[in-house]
Formats: sequence, C-alpha cells, structure tokens
Amino acid sequence: MAIIKPQNAKGTRDFGPIESSRRNHIFEAVKKRFQSHGFMPLETPAVENLNVLTGKYGEEGDKLLFRVLNSGDFLKKVKPEDLQEKNLSAVSSKMCERGLRYDLTIPFARYVCANLNDLALPFKRYQIQPVWRADRPQKGRYREFYQCDGDIIGTESLLSEVSLVEVYHDVFKDLKIDGVEIVINNRKILQGIASVLGVSDKLTDMTIAIDKLDKIGAEKVGEELLNRGFYEDQVSRLSTLLTLEGSSDEKLAKIKDFLGEDEIGKLGLEELEFVLSNVRELGIENLVFDPTLARGLDYYTGCIFEVKLVDGSMGSIGGGGRYDDLTSMFGQKEKLSGVGISFGAERIYDVMLDRGLFEDISASVDYMIINMDENDQKQYLQIARKFRTEGHSIEIYPTSAKMKKQMTYANKRGVKNVIFYGEAEKEKGVLQVKHMESGEQTEVSR
Repeated sequence: MAIIKPQNAKGTRDFGPIESSRRNHIFEAVKKRFQSHGFMPLETPAVENLNVLTGKYGEEGDKLLFRVLNSGDFLKKVKPEDLQEKNLSAVSSKMCERGLRYDLTIPFARYVCANLNDLALPFKRYQIQPVWRADRPQKGRYREFYQCDGDIIGTESLLSEVSLVEVYHDVFKDLKIDGVEIVINNRKILQGIASVLGVSDKLTDMTIAIDKLDKIGAEKVGEELLNRGFYEDQVSRLSTLLTLEGSSDEKLAKIKDFLGEDEIGKLGLEELEFVLSNVRELGIENLVFDPTLARGLDYYTGCIFEVKLVDGSMGSIGGGGRYDDLTSMFGQKEKLSGVGISFGAERIYDVMLDRGLFEDISASVDYMIINMDENDQKQYLQIARKFRTEGHSIEIYPTSAKMKKQMTYANKRGVKNVIFYGEAEKEKGVLQVKHMESGEQTEVSR
C-alpha cells in the first residue's frame, strides 16, 4: 500500500483545539450582536442544485463554483462528440447537477421562497457555516472558509442598513480590532454613473472592472474597460471618479455634480445619505463613502458595504448589500427586498492572530485529577462531578501511570490546576490542589 502524505487539500486548513477555541470566540461575538438585533439562527445544506447557484454571482463568480460529480455513471448523459470536441460547458452540465455553496445568501433566498408561508416578515436570520470557492489560494484567501451572515428580508426600510452597520461596528469593537473602516456605496449611484457615461447596457462590465481597482490599479481597470468596449473618453471621465479624495461629504458633493439630474443616481444618493446621517447619530464615525466600491455581484441593487483595515494589512474582512429581486430568481412573484452582510471569519482570525488578540483564549481545562490509585476511581468520579456542578471543567487521568507521565500530559493539555487525592489526603479529608503556573499548592476541604 502506498504511503499517503497527510497533507491538506490546497486552500484548506485544519483548526486544532486552540485554534477552534479562538474561532468560536469570533463566532460567539458575531452571534451575540446579531441576536441583540433580533436575528434568528439558520442552517442550509453544503450542497445545492447547480441551477440554484449558477447565474447569481456574475460571470466571474460562476467560474469559481465547485461542481460535484453525479453519483454512479456520471458520464451516461454526456454525448461522445462533446467529449471529443472538449465542449466543457455541455459536458459539465451533464456530469454535474449539484455544487458546493459559494456563499450563504443564495441558499438563504432559496430557503425563504420555499418556506415563505411559514415566515413572519420581515425575516431576520444569521448563519455561520463554511462556503467553498475554486479561487487561487493566497494570504487571507482560502478555498474553504466560514462566513458569518446576517440578512433582513421582506422590508425596504433603510433602518435595516443602519442596523447592520451597527452590528459591524459593535462586533469589531467587541473583538478589539482597531482601525476598521466600513465602506459604503450604492449600486443606484453606479447605475447613474453608467447612465451619464452612456454605458447603461455595460453596467455589469463596469462594476466587474471597478471591483478589481484595489488589486490591479486604475490604469489596468481602464485597460480592461477598453477591452470590454468602452470608449477612451468614457474611461477618462470614469477615472476622475475613481481617484476622488477627501471626506465622505466632499466625495458626495462631487458625485452629485457628476450625476446631475439622473433620477436613478439621485435616488441612490438619497438612500446613501439617509444611512450615513443616521449612523452618525448613533456615534459611529467609521462609516465612509467610496464611489469606487462596486461589489461585482449581479444581485445587489442598493446600498453595498465592505469592511477594510485602514492599514491595508488584509483584504476585505466583511461585505454585503441590498438585493431587491433576489427571490424572483426562484419564481417568487411577490417582490421581497432584502439586505445582508457577511463577516470574513478566516481573515478576521488571521488579523487577530497577527495582532496578538487571542492571548486570553485557550483550550485549557480548569482541573485534572492525578490518578494515584485505580481503586479510588469511584471517588475521583465523585470529586469531578462536584467540580462540574460548580461550573468548572475537569478531567481524570485515565490510568494510574507514573507521576511524570501524568504531569507531562497536564502541561501539554494546558491544565490550570492538578488535584492530588492520595492516602494522606483521604485521611485528612482534603484535596491537594497545585496551580500549574505558579507552583503553589493549597489544601481544599473534600
């Protein structure tokens, strides 16, 4: 039998006990803030039908879907000529009917449509589960990663956007991550810009290109737009907006001048100003307007968000936006407007690790009972039971091995205190408790 190297699949990673405890710390902070705003938990399957997933994430997103081969003879529906001609699109559609979820928003929309009669609208849910993208792995970007999502569906009220910005702000404050900037734009503003430029029919091309601004720079974005059929004067006018500087209010003033009387653009500005002003009333100052934020996903229709670190040490650690017609993709005739945000748990983890924000979080156990004599195991169990009823974590070393072996295990396990209960302790009716870090020993009444 060949020896297999125990290696992770590319773009994935393990999380041991300490790492899992740290991640749970992040998840609990997110849950706490969502729950404080009345959100309820939801879980959906890892595998979705491909007709649910495809066409929802744009041209670039569809390329990153992980497809799952049909069970059994997955080639039985494939025509030989398609194989010979390497018609990948035709072959793939016949071989794969399911795929791993790309995000949590589309499965959420599917769930809402399937259960609409049982839901009280607006429906507010949070969801913490893994997603998969066939992306090129790099720092802060993985092929399997957790998303922590919150969505409000069934209302057009912009108070929902305000509430979600508040969740963002409070979670990062709870996690003690400083230098966080919540960036906001509105897709209607981008629609207005496209209209003024005379490229309304190329809105998707424009947003896909703009979305790459941080990665490839303004010059390369301009080249991509030219390749997508834009004229040089259109690219030049758009470039002036991509390089705006100043405060949110100063940028807004310049965008207003550019949009003029464009109706859809003006509506986007009104929505954005409502959110900005109400968030400021809450004392939240790190929400900033950036007209270059595009969020290149086709389903966004209103306010869009992205969370960044001011120092640029990590890519986006959160994002989201409003989608007014997402449920119509599943045959829902009634228009259900929704808005949602997502936390990039993996990147948040890396940021906290780099900044030393996990120092007080471990997978340690409060106590361990040294197994002095296997004949005393019943008493060890009774002692452990008492400690657990008092709210402590405690374990018993499983065998009466040599003391050195038991103490070595306690050190590796991160045990805070060890308990000795031998003959001397039994006679006195006490427990001998040793604090592992200081070495101090104290007697405690049995």
